[in-house]
Amino acid sequence: MRAQIRLGRIAGIDIGLHYSWFIIAFLIGLSLIGEFHVSMPQASNGVIWTAAIITSILFFVTLLLHELAHSLVAKASGLKVRSITLFALGGVSQIESEAPNAKTEFWIAIVGPLSSFVIGLICLGLAHVAGWTNSLQAHNPVAAVLLWLGYINLLLAAFNMVPGYPLDGGRVLRAIIWFFNKSAVRATQWAARVGQLVAFLLILYGLFRFFTVENFGGLWLAFIGWFLLDASRGSAMQVELTELLRGRKVSDLMERDCPTVASHISLNDFVREYLLRGGRRCYIVVQGDRLVGLITPNEVRHIPEEDWPQTSVQSAMRPLAQLRTVSPDTPAVQALEVISQNDINQMPVVADGRLQGIFSRSSVMGFIRNRTELLRH
Repeated sequence: MRAQIRLGRIAGIDIGLHYSWFIIAFLIGLSLIGEFHVSMPQASNGVIWTAAIITSILFFVTLLLHELAHSLVAKASGLKVRSITLFALGGVSQIESEAPNAKTEFWIAIVGPLSSFVIGLICLGLAHVAGWTNSLQAHNPVAAVLLWLGYINLLLAAFNMVPGYPLDGGRVLRAIIWFFNKSAVRATQWAARVGQLVAFLLILYGLFRFFTVENFGGLWLAFIGWFLLDASRGSAMQVELTELLRGRKVSDLMERDCPTVASHISLNDFVREYLLRGGRRCYIVVQGDRLVGLITPNEVRHIPEEDWPQTSVQSAMRPLAQLRTVSPDTPAVQALEVISQNDINQMPVVADGRLQGIFSRSSVMGFIRNRTELLRH
């Protein structure tokens, strides 16, 4: 999940928003306007709207605190945290590597729900100070805002403890299984199966409520279940991929027969003679026997077609200085993480200043496909 809007940094962690955040913020705001009109019928429209907007913003601040709790514990455990992104279904912390042991995984996972639980209790306590009694509604703006934040954070803490991987509760379950069976892979597979079961139940219950009660909240539950199902499957596949690549180096997976193109030829000739005829998408640009850059259709499409005859490959390529490179002895898992983090498809493999091959997503997928077919026999 990548952020489209960068908000800043906290404790060295990039904080950002995904565009989907605005959709859910708008929906929450509309819902709160109706709710506050019921609980505070004497309040003016201006007060209601202001309270709804402030509550929506504070809700996402509490989500950020939830994710910061995960990230700060991860950093304290020696893991690198790249960013936190808030999106339609909450937030996600981009932790670049797996926890080294079950104990670390447990504390990273459980600190988020614990933080939401504490925030919820604090908000309820402040709502009581602001005039809320023991009724389900508060009748002044400050208490109404705090009461809603208290309830929603307690609900968030409870929901996140549902043992559906990769929810926090699923990660807690994974850590417990990992602690007893000593295998992170098997623990993830078991937690993912439980996560898929929980997701199916959420989808069925959500659809049942939608068709019987005619409540759009049921459709929202079904959507959350679908998201959880997809995330659970993806997490299980990621762990299986990591296991397949364990012990493999870049040199085991890289393509050694790298297509090259001379830097001086025109883009027009490159497209006609290489891209359209060769069927390859990535070419190493060379001057003599020296690697100087890389060119793909992505670089070509930024040049107007009418300029192709007068533009050289060297003018359009990504220079070597801008490329992420990797050595043949780098672990394949680590190289794949670099590709994913930088949103690229391939990296030149360089040793002693000379090109050794290309490590790419397609080479990894080819290895997995061949390995899977061999295991079937």
